[in-house]
Amino acid sequence: MKSIVSLFSAVALFAAAPGDAGAAGQSTASQAATAAAAELDPEHVNFLEWLPVREFIEEMVATHGFEREALQTIFKEVRFIDRAVQLVKPAPPGKPKNWQAYSARFIEPIRIRAGVRFWNENAEALARAEAAYGVPAEIIVGIIGIETIYGRDTGKFRVLDSLTTLAFAYPETPNQAARKAFFRDELANTLVLARERGYDPFSLLGSFAGAVGMPQFMPSNILRYGVDFDSDGRVDLRGSATDAIGSVANFLVQHGWNAEHRGPTVYPADVSPARAWEPLIARGLEATLRPDELRAAGVATAAALPGDRLYGLIDLQNGADATEYWVANDNFYAITKYNRSYFYAMSVVDLGRAVRAARPG
Repeated sequence: MKSIVSLFSAVALFAAAPGDAGAAGQSTASQAATAAAAELDPEHVNFLEWLPVREFIEEMVATHGFEREALQTIFKEVRFIDRAVQLVKPAPPGKPKNWQAYSARFIEPIRIRAGVRFWNENAEALARAEAAYGVPAEIIVGIIGIETIYGRDTGKFRVLDSLTTLAFAYPETPNQAARKAFFRDELANTLVLARERGYDPFSLLGSFAGAVGMPQFMPSNILRYGVDFDSDGRVDLRGSATDAIGSVANFLVQHGWNAEHRGPTVYPADVSPARAWEPLIARGLEATLRPDELRAAGVATAAALPGDRLYGLIDLQNGADATEYWVANDNFYAITKYNRSYFYAMSVVDLGRAVRAARPG
């Protein structure tokens, strides 16, 4: 394995190398990240005293060729973020799901106007992504709008702080072990990402869970699916709308988006009072049902479903009001790989449609 310059060449390498931080110098970006993190009231904890952290450092040395001293220096500066711990805790039980309330948070005038502006400013890149990947512009616009209001709110947490906190201090939940492993892997990917791109890992700002940039990619997804769509020699999901557009399209294709399946991703459905369709709801986030299977279970759509595709039945609960039912194809389920929620995927579809309808002409 190649030798790694201590502390990523400290600030000297960091200031000289291009990253995905936009036009600001890297030392300036690091200072800005530190200032932003200070607003979140981080707690000083000596993570080097934690045995799992020391074991993680040894694993990074053995597996990825990092210098032990460099990582020790980094983890001395990492802060514990209690707010991240509180935010990942599950919601209190008993609160009913409400699709209409959820939707109203995202399909609203401010986000629609921002979406029109984003689409107009990036029409060429959106058209190019649609041609290259087969993902409609409105779906890409919907995702970036839901995630960050087109870059307006990308998060102020230092990614290293958040991921270290969640990797080693995730709250007690039924899935604690799996979630700790997930964030541990993302922490490793953050360090690898910073080394590969040549920037200070403390300059990365994101959500409380470590998601970065306009499309809120986790570090592993930046490495796997990030695209240099503006061909400037770097993948910049924080400063380049073009790279964000291409990367979102690439992510969807890699997670099952089928360019040949044009037309709606979802169809409104009526369901029979006999309720033979109920077992079809719990089929997971995959399209597995033929149109004839849906019809046999009492699911009807006004528009005929193309017979050469598979579908799923989804329910959008509205609290005390009537549940909405929709039939979704594989492209809808590709959106759920971005966020494993029917509510999320439907809001992406609806916001994209609303922005498209609001554009002049």
